Amino acid sequence: MVDPTSDIGEDVSEDDAPACETCGDVVVDEPDHRVVTWIEDAQVQSAHFCNGSCRTDWDGDR
Repeated sequence: MVDPTSDIGEDVSEDDAPACETCGDVVVDEPDHRVVTWIEDAQVQSAHFCNGSCRTDWDGDR
């Protein structure tokens, strides 16, 4: 898995790229890519989204 704090650019393969938490599409070189991070049970958690719409559909409160 790719570090959630790094850019997801052209050099990331589909095998290593994260999937959108809402639609399941692989996020590779998406200009509207969104990431939400939070702390849960003393661990950093993250969720990737291919665009703002998928991010809003997932959970508008985080």
